[in-house]
Amino acid sequence: MRTMLVIVAATGALAAGVALAQSGPDVLKAKGCNNCHEADKKKVGPSYKDIAAKGGDAKAIVAKLKEGKGHPKVAASDAELNAAVGHILSMK
Repeated sequence: MRTMLVIVAATGALAAGVALAQSGPDVLKAKGCNNCHEADKKKVGPSYKDIAAKGGDAKAIVAKLKEGKGHPKVAASDAELNAAVGHILSMK
């Protein structure tokens, strides 16, 4: 019984780790970012490439997204936001 409990706990922790390790493009899609932004052309908001060209500190951008300052507030974890912002900033 104890062995089974350890296996179940380890499997749950592994599954949670996999769920948190989403890629930037997956987060952009899942959180609806692609509704207003596109990789290389303006939609409602600027393109991801224009955002990347503007540059900026990833931590500051994540904070703006979390707080809803200058952009609608994004309901996402820090890990998800960091993955999305990192992906966008790499699109230069």
